[in-house]
Amino acid sequence: MAYKVKRFLPPIAAGLGILICGGISASLYASALWFQYVGGLMPCSLCLWQRWPHIVIIFLAVIAQFVRMPRLILTAIIITAAISVILAAYHAGVEWQLWSGPGGCTANLTSSGDLTSMTDSLLSTPVVRCDEVAWSFLGLSMAGWNTLFSLDICLIALICISDEKR
Repeated sequence: MAYKVKRFLPPIAAGLGILICGGISASLYASALWFQYVGGLMPCSLCLWQRWPHIVIIFLAVIAQFVRMPRLILTAIIITAAISVILAAYHAGVEWQLWSGPGGCTANLTSSGDLTSMTDSLLSTPVVRCDEVAWSFLGLSMAGWNTLFSLDICLIALICISDEKR
């Protein structure tokens, strides 16, 4: 006796799914730029790392409009979104003090041997720490929200690719 499994989500066409994923990434990237340039919140090195997967997903969504290989594009989006989830979750864990962050979250000073120039360099270098939450909404930092939205991108692409197989 065969049982039918009821789907919780309606099928999404591959092209629409790719556009949705690209739109979410574009919104996240635009938000990050807005917080930086309008809101004055300077990004730490982990914040900058988290931007790259979204740039790649935006690029893939644009390429998908010219190249008709939806399964390949969706697979690339799934992999890229998974990388984004890992990076964002790692950053959120650093913010929650679950583990220590990379050494790149401190000021990068170069010294020519002169104490005065080193002091001037130190005073002019903005230090943005990865383990401090600069902004939060509903108890989640930007890294936390990025984790959730990147997971959504991954799930949307997975749903689309599973619908393509049918």
